[in-house]
Amino acid sequence: MKSSLTAVLALAFVVGCTKNENEIVVGEYGSLTGGMATFGVSTHKGIQLAFDEINDKGGIKSKKIKLITLDDQGKDTEVASVVTKLITQHKAVAILGEVASGLSKVAAPIAQQNKVPMITPSSTNPEVTKLGEYIFRVCFIDPFQGFVMAKFASENLKAKKAAIFRDVKNDYSVGLADVFAAEFKKMGGEIVIDTAYQQNDIDFKAQLTQIKSKTPDVIFVPGYYTEVGLIAKQAKELALTAPLLGGDGWDSPKLNEIGKDAINGNYFSNHYTTESTDPATIEFVTKFKAKYNEVPDGLAALGYDAARILAAAMERTTELTPSNIRDEIAKTKEFIGATGKITINEERNAVKSAVVVQVENENRKYVTTVSP
Repeated sequence: MKSSLTAVLALAFVVGCTKNENEIVVGEYGSLTGGMATFGVSTHKGIQLAFDEINDKGGIKSKKIKLITLDDQGKDTEVASVVTKLITQHKAVAILGEVASGLSKVAAPIAQQNKVPMITPSSTNPEVTKLGEYIFRVCFIDPFQGFVMAKFASENLKAKKAAIFRDVKNDYSVGLADVFAAEFKKMGGEIVIDTAYQQNDIDFKAQLTQIKSKTPDVIFVPGYYTEVGLIAKQAKELALTAPLLGGDGWDSPKLNEIGKDAINGNYFSNHYTTESTDPATIEFVTKFKAKYNEVPDGLAALGYDAARILAAAMERTTELTPSNIRDEIAKTKEFIGATGKITINEERNAVKSAVVVQVENENRKYVTTVSP
């Protein structure tokens, strides 16, 4: 991880602005350092794998893709600077990023204003793609993810009472929590408590004690792995036995490092599973393991798919201009990706299935698939 991250950060200092007619410049911005670094690094590895494969096969229209990656440190104050630099200084014809919805919402208006297409691999908040016709995503959105987990809680776990524990300052967490609450109620369930924490909090026992007093059947915690691991540990210390449920923000090896065995047995929705028998998924997992000597998480798979959908769009263009690339991305139908078949709809969102997995130490055990 350290050597890979060093290479990524070194790439961020490329400053040459001379246009090379034999290259296609694609920009990537991500959280390569900071509290969400595993998200950014995993995504970058997937993107890099895709472009390396494409370049090894001759590139796009006999041109090699030049990926320029800049670190936004997971800070919205850095996003505007790095995205502007990718567009104005490096002359990127398209942008890939971010993972966090809040950061994508900072970048999207800049890409839109400059009419440069941006594809977020994994920002699930519905508002992201509403910021302009140049903004796309290859992941499902929060309303679907919230529905998936409400349905799983109700039908698979037979839950009647649910608690919600949301990160009140996180667009992603709030969006998921709102949808889960609405859908769970539609299915006949009751939300017995809806309480909050904030990113970077480390003590959750007061809220968890309140939750325990309501005796929920499940606890929905749609946060990021950094806090979820700690929440799982403290819930176990309080003898809170209701299973924790979450979204794709759980998907990081760090979840287990933080939560230890307390996170085992809990469930979250994700974009794909390494247990899939789909040939495209198997091929991706095999190639990723060979290149990086690690199992790819969902963020890596989405980075890979975003890069390949962009490349396919560029290949179809008559001329490699940002507007032409935008038009071709919008035409994406039934694209066979590592995370399944992807169709971009009129709202520039991906129509695709989700899976529910159960944490089993470092493994993510496949439980079920839920289709749109």
